[in-house]
Amino acid sequence: MNIAIIGAGISGLLSALELVEHGCSVSIFDQQQFGQAASWAGGGILSPMYPWRYPAAVNQLAQHGKSGYHTWNEKLKPITGIDFQIHETGMLILDEADFDVGLNYAKHHQEPMQTSQLLPQHDLQQLNPKISSQFQQALYFPQLANIRNPRVLQSISAYLAQHPNVTLYPNCPIQHIQHTHGKIQYIETAQGQRHIAEHYVIATGAWSAAWSTCLKRQISVHPVHGQMLLFKTPKNWLPTMCMNQVMYLIPRQDGHIVCGSSMSDFGFDTTPRAEIQHNIQTACFEMIPELAQFPLVKQWAGLRPSSPTGVPYIGQFAEFTNLWANFGHYRNGLCMGPASAQLLRQLMLKQNPIVDPTAYSVERLKPITSQQNFA
Repeated sequence: MNIAIIGAGISGLLSALELVEHGCSVSIFDQQQFGQAASWAGGGILSPMYPWRYPAAVNQLAQHGKSGYHTWNEKLKPITGIDFQIHETGMLILDEADFDVGLNYAKHHQEPMQTSQLLPQHDLQQLNPKISSQFQQALYFPQLANIRNPRVLQSISAYLAQHPNVTLYPNCPIQHIQHTHGKIQYIETAQGQRHIAEHYVIATGAWSAAWSTCLKRQISVHPVHGQMLLFKTPKNWLPTMCMNQVMYLIPRQDGHIVCGSSMSDFGFDTTPRAEIQHNIQTACFEMIPELAQFPLVKQWAGLRPSSPTGVPYIGQFAEFTNLWANFGHYRNGLCMGPASAQLLRQLMLKQNPIVDPTAYSVERLKPITSQQNFA
């Protein structure tokens, strides 16, 4: 099977990886260099933040993220020489309002990775002495980890680049999808070049709404600006991830600490904002006061592909025999990525799906009537 994938963020790259490893030939197109949008910009936590706040369909896919990346890292690292750097730090949640529901979540939802314990202040300070003494308790999730998402993207891209059944088209925006009689005939680049495949996958993240008019579907995905800060501390300075009131600190193995994040509607503008920087710093210094002594070395913003419930669209467009979706993951594209791509591959190749695909159906996208006009 010959497949064209539009979009080379984590969803598109993992989809390509799944398909090519199951005998398909894949061409991948992106409007910029691969893995440079939301997938690169995120924090890399291999779990939804506060999973009890999300629909079950999000957590069904996300629970496979950590094991999925371990499997791919073992396969790709010997070939690419790039380690994903899965960092087993555990997570401290400091929001008292979430203690009860978080403590019972793993048992109620059969998710062992979300097993937690409530730490009194003495145990909290022993585990992470950098935590401010104002916090009397914390919910500790020992099995949660983080990953260096830029390294993941680099490794997958390098692996696909050397694969004989993969063709990469970076800096090659697709501007048109031509279809007649319920079938995609070809996709066309901004330069007017046409590419023909047997099947086509849309994995265009925050840009997916651009296909609404062409496909006559209300693709309700829009960009949400998320800003991040990067501090440099000594190696292994911060022993755990920390989170409070949706702000978090993520320690890397080399001493860098990623701090975030924000949710703002600035369209496709990824410019970092001074006010947001101040808010993130204030929240993170409140959790870890000593962090203020270390240099802020970088900041950036990415565009999350927001969807109405955070449940992605994965599967076939019913009105087309050869068009598929894998987009709309909002804040959890990285941790849902491996299982989302696996589910897509299983649906495309008519294999038994890892989860019931109904919740992710593309049929949730409403058709556009002749009176409506979507840009």
